[in-house]
Amino acid sequence: MAKAPQVITCKAAVCWGVGGPVKIEEVEVEPPRPSEIRVKMLCASICRTDILCINGFPTGLYPRVLGHEGVGVVESLGEEVKDLQVGDTVIPTTLGECGECGSCESGRTNFCQKYPIGATGLMPDGTSRFTVREGNKRTPAYQFLSCATWCEYMVVDANYAVKIDAGSIPPPQASIISCAFTSGYGATWKAAPVTVGSSAVQGARMHGAAKIIGVDKNERRRKIASELGVTHFINSEGLEKPVSEVVKELTDGKGVDACFECSGYAPFMNQAMKAVVQGKGKAVVLGAGKYDSIQLDFVDLLFGGSITGSIFGGVKIKSDLPHLLHKCQNKEFEIDALLTHEVPLCDINKAFEMMKEPDCIKVVVKIS
Repeated sequence: MAKAPQVITCKAAVCWGVGGPVKIEEVEVEPPRPSEIRVKMLCASICRTDILCINGFPTGLYPRVLGHEGVGVVESLGEEVKDLQVGDTVIPTTLGECGECGSCESGRTNFCQKYPIGATGLMPDGTSRFTVREGNKRTPAYQFLSCATWCEYMVVDANYAVKIDAGSIPPPQASIISCAFTSGYGATWKAAPVTVGSSAVQGARMHGAAKIIGVDKNERRRKIASELGVTHFINSEGLEKPVSEVVKELTDGKGVDACFECSGYAPFMNQAMKAVVQGKGKAVVLGAGKYDSIQLDFVDLLFGGSITGSIFGGVKIKSDLPHLLHKCQNKEFEIDALLTHEVPLCDINKAFEMMKEPDCIKVVVKIS
């Protein structure tokens, strides 16, 4: 008879309060319960949403084990898990797909009603698998969303994990597929489908966009933007007119068919809506921001302006993600160009400083 999984003591990146420092702490990780898997993390990556979490997004629950992008190997699993085995390589996701609820069957959204995004910082059953140890004190800890990847081991419900072919995709690339890259590519595929001749970047290019306009305040990103497929680059720093006006000047005054707002900065969301073709264009918000509300121009909205949000680019983890993974295995994407910096888990705070560097796009965190 196989020995039952035991509590594991390991290292994790923990935030203790809103805006507080991230510390590498010793944590205890409980064994997985019936529908869960415990994963030995290989590597993770940093998304700006992680920074928002440190500052109280989506809820100010602490102490909190951080991180939501990553890849790892199944160390143990609960008795109800049938589709995964110990030793499988998996990536965690922020939402699941049951295939049976009204949302899954509608074909119009990837928001599953049975396995939704969890904003409580707890497992679906309302409990935690993390305990932070401070000397003789043991404090239950929250996770980021469905999991917490900046940890040597973590537990996730098996319905929020996808098996990948071990060795077919390098761990750093697999890490950003679990959120960042898929959100951008999926947005051009699912949220606001880009067609041949219409107008992030690699998804738009692969779907046949004729004109791809990139906007960034960092001039040093012009070169890499061009290499990834941007045909027109707008440096927003010091512009004397709204970005939407510059976009329309580049499109004969019409605007673009689709505009993807990735920064999570509220004023840019309105600019994204104003930059699309009236009546048929769509602005898609991909970046998270700590705002209770945003202000939209009423006239543009009334005259057919369209703006929508998107999580994970509208991609369904069972129906759609294998398609994207297949493209990655065939090296149809230039993911390596996005992975500009790397740190070990013990230097996680250095990663935050790296993100401020002009040439930084994505920081990979080596866990093991």
